[in-house]
Amino acid sequence: MTDAPLIDPFHRAITYLRVSVTDRCDFRCVYCMSENMTFLPKKELLTLEELDRMCSAFVRLGVEKLRITGGEPLVRKGIMTFFNAMSRHLDSGALKELTLTTNGSQLARFAGELSSAGVRRINVSLDTLDEDKFAQITRWGRLPQVMKGIDAAQAAGMRIKINVVALKGFNEDELFPIVDWCAERDMDLTFIEVMPMGDIGNENRLGQYWSLKDLRAKLAERFTLIDLAERTGGPARYVQLQETGQKIGFITPLTHNFCESCNRVRITCTGEIYMCLGQEDMADLRAPLRSHPEDDRPLEEAIRTAIALKPKGHDFDYSRQELGGQMSRHMSHTGG
Repeated sequence: MTDAPLIDPFHRAITYLRVSVTDRCDFRCVYCMSENMTFLPKKELLTLEELDRMCSAFVRLGVEKLRITGGEPLVRKGIMTFFNAMSRHLDSGALKELTLTTNGSQLARFAGELSSAGVRRINVSLDTLDEDKFAQITRWGRLPQVMKGIDAAQAAGMRIKINVVALKGFNEDELFPIVDWCAERDMDLTFIEVMPMGDIGNENRLGQYWSLKDLRAKLAERFTLIDLAERTGGPARYVQLQETGQKIGFITPLTHNFCESCNRVRITCTGEIYMCLGQEDMADLRAPLRSHPEDDRPLEEAIRTAIALKPKGHDFDYSRQELGGQMSRHMSHTGG
């Protein structure tokens, strides 16, 4: 097995892996899922042991940041077994960061164990601070449960970043309350444009779309925004609010294509590798994983073959007042 790093056709080193460990979730956010989702049969999902083999292969090939996603990753049965196993790569120094994106519903249960496994930062998806609106947007969610989870994560010493999907007519009026709340709790904050992923039933995706260009202009009415050159390996661009010192991120796949520095790929819970969130191209890694249980070489060859097909960028576009570049799969399948 060769240890040569993973380099895509556009000379970008792949150092960041996002892995969906389940397509299931205890919420049904209106921009992510339909209310009555049909989930994958359990036999199609990678086992926790297979997830370990898969992620360990990527770490051997130069991945330094591993983000666990879902669905909601903490609803996966036995998930802490996997986090504890991954901590060995932190101990060896091969992995620089082990982190997750969560809806926060299970954090009160798992914050201490996650911290013990070496998780130092987490992203919590939270689009509103209003309990009734939270119930509306998540369909099944309870805001107090999430707030307890955030308390538990901070008490365990983890740094929290709040991810807010910008939704027109829904949380526009909460822009400043959310910014103030994050400042009070010393939490980072990133706003995300809604992405055209999957059939979400009767929800109007164009009606949901709130351009971050407009959001940023509104923010500038109250704060002095200082552009930061900082990059964290992800797609966000950052500003600092001069008045509070806060760092605010903007993820704008629709109004600003962030592909030129893309260093990541995504693995679904069924072992498919997506080289781009905004393209349908994928490759199956589950087959070489399962057909060679004692030999990782076929898996590593399949990974290298997939990376060689990584595209330059995505096709998301709302400018034509239609859903250009819409993906058929749900966000919960790929893991954001």
